[in-house]
Amino acid sequence: MITGASGQLAKEFQAYFTDNNIKFSAPAEEELDVTDAGKIEAAIGQLKPDIILNCAAFNDVDKAEDEPDKAFRVNTEAVKNLVSMCKKYNVFLVHYSSDYVFDGKKEGFYTEKDTPNPLNKYGESKLRGEEEVIRHLSNYLVIRSSWVIGGGKQNFLYKVSEWAKEKPVLRISADEVSVPTYTEDIVDVTMLALEKKLFGLYHLVNSGYCSRYELAKYFVQKMGLPNLVLPVPINTFGIKTPRPLFSAMSNEKISKQLNISIPKWEYGVDRFVKGFKKT
Repeated sequence: MITGASGQLAKEFQAYFTDNNIKFSAPAEEELDVTDAGKIEAAIGQLKPDIILNCAAFNDVDKAEDEPDKAFRVNTEAVKNLVSMCKKYNVFLVHYSSDYVFDGKKEGFYTEKDTPNPLNKYGESKLRGEEEVIRHLSNYLVIRSSWVIGGGKQNFLYKVSEWAKEKPVLRISADEVSVPTYTEDIVDVTMLALEKKLFGLYHLVNSGYCSRYELAKYFVQKMGLPNLVLPVPINTFGIKTPRPLFSAMSNEKISKQLNISIPKWEYGVDRFVKGFKKT
């Protein structure tokens, strides 16, 4: 069972399951309100899933700062509901979290052993959600990812493509650094992790790292767009919500456990562009 059915990661899972003839259910958000414990229990009772993929999230960072109640309701309280029902019905929970649980002050890649210290309400709500899973379940996957890119309009590269239609020169922050991660790779590695019966906390990101500026520039070039992409500091945009400047995570732990090599972020963008050009 997939929660947050309309999100880019949930849609990627649905495409994978359809292509591979795997039985799944992805109730629409209006049918399955994750903040409603009764609806969660009714859905689990009816569908009897072996696994729940929790792709539901409130991920508008600035809105979360202005409306923390909403962010905590979806990113923490709803996870609490899921955890309690997974325990009751013996369902394996895969929960997705974020690099924003870190403050960006470490010099180097973040690993699963590093202590989280979120800078904003979004990061805090995601951390509290993780803690609910880890504290109350013994069999689970908590997967942290970053700068997720996939189909739909809910990602940075879609925004860049829209800005490019309006502005010949794009100014993009060069001091925010993390790892762009392609939904297809998140799905593939998650499925392998489930097959190999992995459990615990893992960082699942593409390999390498880059700034928002480098990502936008690479995307614009791959799209064959004429726009000039210029690096500027993040404070150029007067963003009031603090963000971690370097939140790149290492995927070494999950790669070693599964004996795989996760593709570089550039290859993720290449495949995204291929699909994007068709839409």
